[in-house]
Amino acid sequence: MSNVVYRGMDRAALDAGYNNSAAVGQVKRDRYIADWTARSKALADKVRAKRDLRYGEAPRNRIDFYPSGKANAPTFVFIHGGYWQMSDKENYGFIGAGPLAHGINVAMIEYTLAPAIRMDGIVAEVKRAMAWIVAHLGELGAARDGVYVGGHSAGGHLTASVVAEPGVKGALPISGLFDLEPIRLCYLNDAVRMDEAEARRNSPLLNLPDLSGPNGAPPAVISVGEDELPELRRQSADYYAAWTKKGLKGRYLPLKGHEHFSILEELAKPDGELTNAVRDLIAARV
Repeated sequence: MSNVVYRGMDRAALDAGYNNSAAVGQVKRDRYIADWTARSKALADKVRAKRDLRYGEAPRNRIDFYPSGKANAPTFVFIHGGYWQMSDKENYGFIGAGPLAHGINVAMIEYTLAPAIRMDGIVAEVKRAMAWIVAHLGELGAARDGVYVGGHSAGGHLTASVVAEPGVKGALPISGLFDLEPIRLCYLNDAVRMDEAEARRNSPLLNLPDLSGPNGAPPAVISVGEDELPELRRQSADYYAAWTKKGLKGRYLPLKGHEHFSILEELAKPDGELTNAVRDLIAARV
């Protein structure tokens, strides 16, 4: 193959290797988003979610908090995807139905999108959001001893980027991106604009938490759909291998019959496999 740019792929092959919308079909993807958005609004209205809580000054520095109705309940924080350049928290609140059914609060983080901000800035915003949630758990009526964090796609990357932040007790990256070098080399970087150094310092695979660090390292469940693009499956498998090689506690959870978007139904269902993973993290069964 001529003009190889990454792991035997030329630019066109690499672009296709990360184009989830094309792999699933743009029409199908748009139907997912429309359905998710409607379900998210219905759930937010039902539980009287606390909307647009501010954790910073930027327009998208907002959090939605979905209360379980149970006093001092644990809190699961979710970070949406969209390749750091699209989507909103309002598209993804539907995933809260699974955890809420088990008395688990859900917080949805929104952050500034590329190209208005660089990757360093996005990661910094999400860390700030996590710190805000941890600091305000008592005011939200939640258990004060920390949170569990998960996210999908780019949100999986951001989950792994905040796994060692104070107050994080467990992590669930779903279909995540853990090595940003192929992102830097493909079409996605037209908006994200990473250079090599920025990609390296924001790649969780290259910056695993220190088991003996000041905040330790919480357990992680690393999940991906078995019908996803090969590069997405490789990223999760490689991250899990590196995570466990370093002695960190975790579990790999590939899900049969799921592509990049359908996998989130396993978090939206009370008996879904990802809902059960959240419950396992909370119960320290990982």
